Amino acid sequence: MLKVEDIHVYYGAIHAIKGISLEVSQGEIVTLIGANGAGKTSILNTICGLIKPKSGKITFEGKDITGVATQELVKRGLTQVPEGRRIFANMPVYENLELGGYLNKNKKEVAEDIERVYNRFPRLRERKNQLAGSLSGGEQQMLAMGRALMSKPRLLLLDEPSMGLSPILVKDIFSIIKELNQQGTTILLVEQNAKMALSIAHRGYVVETGRIVLTGMAADLLDSPEVKKAYLGG
Repeated sequence: MLKVEDIHVYYGAIHAIKGISLEVSQGEIVTLIGANGAGKTSILNTICGLIKPKSGKITFEGKDITGVATQELVKRGLTQVPEGRRIFANMPVYENLELGGYLNKNKKEVAEDIERVYNRFPRLRERKNQLAGSLSGGEQQMLAMGRALMSKPRLLLLDEPSMGLSPILVKDIFSIIKELNQQGTTILLVEQNAKMALSIAHRGYVVETGRIVLTGMAADLLDSPEVKKAYLGG
């Protein structure tokens, strides 16, 4: 479904992404794990058109999308939930969701989609008229995911969904991610909580200083001595 081939990304003179290649097949959860600053977010931002690679190629569902504008990718079914959530803090919850469905000009369908989001995240229904900035961290993450689902993505890119959340909420968010996947959404997940990410993913890639240093089935990576030592605290 997604193929990234030998991409190189520079920030000025800094060579941030050094020839990364990866694949995501339809129906999978694939995770990128690695330390802070390893380049995981840069990879997602390059895939979704926010950063233009210096070289390399990205294909989505067989079509070259290298450098294609982000809003065009959303139309094609590829959506990102960014790190830090980036909700519209001064707008109520329901308006944030309406903005997520901006591509759909059919108001009735948008209302039905919002209803589906509320069914998935009942807390958002309770808070629908509340300003998004007044929500708790977990609720804001639910809103960011709900807003992304409004565009009916076939591939969802999630950047650090557990960041800043309590352990109980982390569990909730990960079970929602698993559920979304079981209902047909393919997921590429960037996550510092390697243990949680690998426990729900099918496959994983370990990123270090802009390179992929290890790849394999998630269960094998969970058992890998290098991964245990570097990321699982053991």
